[in-house]
Amino acid sequence: MKHLTYYADPMCSWCWGFAPQIDRVVERFGDRLPIIPVMGGLRPGTTETMSNELKAKLRGIWTQIHERTGQPFDFSFFERDGFVYDTEPACRAVVAVRETKPELALKVMRAIQQAFYEEGRDTTDADVLADLAKAAGMERALFLPAFNSAEMIAKTAGDFRLGPSIGVTGFPTLMAEESDGTSLLVTAGFAQLEEQLPALEAWLGGG
Repeated sequence: MKHLTYYADPMCSWCWGFAPQIDRVVERFGDRLPIIPVMGGLRPGTTETMSNELKAKLRGIWTQIHERTGQPFDFSFFERDGFVYDTEPACRAVVAVRETKPELALKVMRAIQQAFYEEGRDTTDADVLADLAKAAGMERALFLPAFNSAEMIAKTAGDFRLGPSIGVTGFPTLMAEESDGTSLLVTAGFAQLEEQLPALEAWLGGG
């Protein structure tokens, strides 16, 4: 079955900037062209708290993305002390949903993005992630055992290896995939998708 593979990280700011473009694809194609998220692992396993230098760098990037895309950001994030910017838990949350309730995976990813960037919530926290999954339609009693399982930890690590193994070097990256395993690059990095949508329509209808 033809589908799109979306290499991303819920705590990648450019992926948050790209979120409305993903929405446009969903609105245009719906179930005709599924989007399967694969987690990139922007900062997995980070243990050090954010330095002032990193905060300054990220503030500049967030400002740039906001100005280019209009996506909202909660800049009070940079007043937080002691935050460890580990993206593995958020990625694992998406993987856990994808492997358990695949129809909710994109919705949960979007909820994590919004919670982190727009609402300033701590999306490294399992309870926060469970609340977001529940709001998206997956009960905590189903989400938390999956999220905490060795299987999902391993599957998330597998996601992190997959992108680099096929040449993905950054996020967001969107690939059009054929059932025989062949693929076509839609975009590597942020892009407006106006021109790509008709091309995807033609590709989808091409047999």
